[in-house]
Amino acid sequence: MTPLTRQRIQAFKARRLSYASLWVLALLCVVGLCAELVANNRPLLLEYQGRLYAPVLHTYLPATFGQRDTFVTDYQRLRGSLGPGDWALFPPVGWGPLETDNSLSAFPAPPSAAHWLGTDNKGRDLFVRLLYGFRISMVYSLAVWLLSFAVGILLGAVQGYFGGMVDFLGQRLSEVWSSVPVFFLILIMIAIFTPGLTLLIALSALFGWSTLAQYQRAEFLGLRRRDFVEAARALGASPWRIMFRHMLPNALTPVVTFTPFTIAAGITSIAALDYLGFGVPPPTPSWGELLRESLELFSSAWWIAAYTVGSMFAVLLLLVFINEGVREAFDPRRGRG
Repeated sequence: MTPLTRQRIQAFKARRLSYASLWVLALLCVVGLCAELVANNRPLLLEYQGRLYAPVLHTYLPATFGQRDTFVTDYQRLRGSLGPGDWALFPPVGWGPLETDNSLSAFPAPPSAAHWLGTDNKGRDLFVRLLYGFRISMVYSLAVWLLSFAVGILLGAVQGYFGGMVDFLGQRLSEVWSSVPVFFLILIMIAIFTPGLTLLIALSALFGWSTLAQYQRAEFLGLRRRDFVEAARALGASPWRIMFRHMLPNALTPVVTFTPFTIAAGITSIAALDYLGFGVPPPTPSWGELLRESLELFSSAWWIAAYTVGSMFAVLLLLVFINEGVREAFDPRRGRG
């Protein structure tokens, strides 16, 4: 780690709100990725007739537990019929993202002891839907960020390092690519093909690299004549080694600066697509679906709108705080960059 990098990290940590927001968001991501361990209608571990099962990781046939009248194992019913020595360890929230609470008299139901944030219009627990929807949003955002930034760094580095005709052709490609109405093109492609999370990630990453490529090009153009680059050339280092071993660590400012913006844009994009019905297919839990549902039921089910909008606002606010800390840490006018 170079002294400059260490100085920037210390500057970021000095902004306690930004540093705390990073940890909170990281914790939320861990909880979202492990959502099955937090909220599920299947046990984490189950001992039945002397054998140990892990239903949260594996799907078992109902006949395994003596259930002959159903095609899907009913673990709640099994929970009440366990024999001596048998036991089941359930998650803290015992509802699945697709499970309807048939004990309710009407849907949607307001917040209660059984459903902390209430239920949606199909009797599914709202907290569980928000938790699994957060995972969908973060998986989409992080995947788009990773793929689009990888392409942007590669193309920007090639343009900036080689210059000349390579740079000229790369600039024309970037200009044409950036002029494409991405959102409407994604809607058209999804209308043609079967919508899914993988397709959404691929399409968004395909058109999301041009902005970063422009900034990376500028960084590499400024570094290509520096003394350490000339020394690496004189020692016989290959262009790819020079670009990604020597120049890239000194050209990461745009990558770090744009990361919070890109993740926030990804969260709003997937929510917008789901709201319009072009996102992940139902009944997959998503924030956009809950937003559309809250608009239809706003007068009779205020909690759906309140908690969905509140969740999105909280996550985006964390990203804003993180971005402020990153921007200050990399600001050269403050004597740190």
